Amino acid sequence: MIALPDPATLLAAADAGRPLPLPSPPVAEPTAADLEAATRTRDAIAALRRARGEREVGWKIGFTNRTIWPLYGVHRPIWGPVWDTTRVRLDGPSAEVSIDRLVEPRLEPEIVFGLKASPAPDADARDAASTAALLACVDWVAHGVEIVASVWPGWRLDAPRAIAAQALHARLLVGPPVPLAALGPDPAGTLSALRLSLSRDGAPVAEGLGSNVLDGPVQALGHLVAGLAAHGGRIDAGATVTTGTLTDAQPLVRGACWRTAIAGAPLAGLTLRIR
Repeated sequence: MIALPDPATLLAAADAGRPLPLPSPPVAEPTAADLEAATRTRDAIAALRRARGEREVGWKIGFTNRTIWPLYGVHRPIWGPVWDTTRVRLDGPSAEVSIDRLVEPRLEPEIVFGLKASPAPDADARDAASTAALLACVDWVAHGVEIVASVWPGWRLDAPRAIAAQALHARLLVGPPVPLAALGPDPAGTLSALRLSLSRDGAPVAEGLGSNVLDGPVQALGHLVAGLAAHGGRIDAGATVTTGTLTDAQPLVRGACWRTAIAGAPLAGLTLRIR
């Protein structure tokens, strides 16, 4: 079994922005028991957060971008809660972002959904019918940025440690939303085909496609539906779900200005100044 710190220790480290020693090297192929133990740890941390007054408002899906799996040694999607204390609905396309008390923070440009209904367990986007059922639950779509952080030094990860460390979630900045209908008659296709460019201080850094995340953001949302259903869970109506980074995660430093631009979908790019 992979050795994991207890939930209170992991939460305290994340709260303080304090790295933890890695008790053993990352593993390429975790066992089912390792993944189950990590999920129990993540859920125990969620219980601690609820006990101190935080409220779950949705989900983040991580490692949906297969192109970055070899970079981190994690070869499967993961997910974890988003909180009322970590989600920020932006008033416009620009914001200042604090990275105080975040361990090795990184920026991930993503596509975000707002749900008006709870998807049925079989609304998993595996075929046309289940995709239509899933889209019927979507109220709005937005471009957003997730700030992720790792209590494991140097981002030396495996799937269990990523899951246990609150799925690496630190902040979610949600840009101006648009109604699903604004994406045209094939929202899933539109989101899969969109192109995103990312720059720092005016210099191009990375580009990504919607199809990078499990073939598209709608497909990634369906993966979450299926994954939760396998454990008897569902996404609540009203939830915010962010579907994974379209590029590699980018290290953040104070004073930098990051800009995104999206082509192929009517979603606003974002300007974020890091402080």
